[in-house]
Amino acid sequence: MSASASTETPAQRSRRIPTVPFWAQIVAGLVLGVVLGWITRSYDVQWLYTTLDKIGHIFVQLLKLAVAPLVFFAILVSITNLRKVNNAARLASRTLLWFMITSLIAVAIGLVIGLVTNPGAGTGLTPKDGQKPQYAGSWLDFLTGIIPTDVITPFTQLNVLQIVFMAAVAGIAALKLGEKAQPILTLSESVLELLQKALWWVIRLAPLGTVGLIGYAIADYGWNLLGKYATFTVDVYVGCALVLFGVYPLLLATVAKVNPVQFFKGAWPAIQLAFVSRSSVGTMPVTVKVTERLGVPKEYTSFAVPFGATTKMDGCAAIYPALAAIFIAQIFDVQLDVGDYLLIAFVSVIGSAATAGLTGATVMLTLTLSTLGLPLEGVGLLMAIDPVLDMMRTATNVAGQALVPVVVAAREKILDLDAYNSASGSPVDDEYGVRDADQQGSVPATA
Repeated sequence: MSASASTETPAQRSRRIPTVPFWAQIVAGLVLGVVLGWITRSYDVQWLYTTLDKIGHIFVQLLKLAVAPLVFFAILVSITNLRKVNNAARLASRTLLWFMITSLIAVAIGLVIGLVTNPGAGTGLTPKDGQKPQYAGSWLDFLTGIIPTDVITPFTQLNVLQIVFMAAVAGIAALKLGEKAQPILTLSESVLELLQKALWWVIRLAPLGTVGLIGYAIADYGWNLLGKYATFTVDVYVGCALVLFGVYPLLLATVAKVNPVQFFKGAWPAIQLAFVSRSSVGTMPVTVKVTERLGVPKEYTSFAVPFGATTKMDGCAAIYPALAAIFIAQIFDVQLDVGDYLLIAFVSVIGSAATAGLTGATVMLTLTLSTLGLPLEGVGLLMAIDPVLDMMRTATNVAGQALVPVVVAAREKILDLDAYNSASGSPVDDEYGVRDADQQGSVPATA
């Protein structure tokens, strides 16, 4: 390839079609989706409405297709990879601790914003507008539902929490077996690489999926719907933005003692894809790559990111349920007290795994409402606006999933500062050999 490139004349090089960076493709998809959604709704173009729906649905289904096996093998391999890391138990405990700390901060921000803005006041919504969700979460279901009744159903019904449980058991058993389990581990690593390679192909379709998802959301829900939920929608976005661009940079600067701007340069491709796909697990291969490029050791990254993709949900499991509980309580005229707010914080920290890294946070919300004794019909009030909220929530989730490994690695003195300070560009571009001038200095990512 280098030989052919050296024989090109300047005129030939100038005639080559420039490659559009992946981030620019996503932005173009967002703009096109907004335009097509507006046209569809304004002029009632039924065929375009159906097309946008199908495009978005197919993209999400392709992501979900890989979720079950990806989570299983990622968790299994990540646990066994910890044997290659010094102080593995310490790293794991510190990771969990920082997950909890950031969740507490996020839920506190959500509660403060909700108490200040009163998102349920003046909406015109009544309890009659709500309806019970098809699926509801409870602490009994959460605790007993971790253990599957068989090994097949969790994969067919996409019960990610049960898949994580089985993967963790298999990983710990493999560690105990030692060399006898090596053939299984080799096979698992190969299957994981195969799944990630296939998922990279799906990720390359994200610009097209963006057109369908954004276009359909606007065509289906329209701008009028936002009027009733204006305060609540703004609250969710402001809350997530405060965590994403306020709390996270502060932690990076004071705790990890690294440049926060550099973190966003490296992590932005994953954050951007999460905003579009609304899936932490679907974004996981990109999150792993950007975290490695930010200088976190690969062995630790392979544990922390998959673990975070299924349990670390500052947007879906902290900010959102806090605001939603206040919103629903105001609609149903239920007074919350200090004890209720403490319960919300407790649920956010302990029950995060219930969100399981998939699009939407309905299970987490029903778990919060049932704990507080609020009517589950309140969930129906928020279902219409959920896709719009889920984009920002998931972007915040994924940013936190990359942030915590960086913070822990920096605190434990295992962060490669040279790699961190030079990370830029997109691993999606690198995966397919796409590089522009500003990417030349980035840390190369392996396939």
